[in-house]
Amino acid sequence: MLDAEAILKAYPEINQVTDTQAFKKGCVDVTSTLDQSKIDAARIELDKLIYRLQRAEEYPDWGTQLDYIYHNGIEKWKTDIVDPIKQKYPKPE
Repeated sequence: MLDAEAILKAYPEINQVTDTQAFKKGCVDVTSTLDQSKIDAARIELDKLIYRLQRAEEYPDWGTQLDYIYHNGIEKWKTDIVDPIKQKYPKPE
């Protein structure tokens, strides 16, 4: 099975990827010309961004966070809300 997301990042000229084939405009099959190392590098870059989405989904909405800051202060907000999420989804190196 092809890694469609990484292929599309590594090869912007490709506009469609199925489980077994990749196509350029005009339905030209370019599957045999794909360089796995280029796809692997794109996958690494995409994986580095996943933590952002995971964190964004975990944080409460801004109104809730601002209310927490108002009632508890910024330091408590950092230790109670921000730090646990950053520890749960660390930034990749």
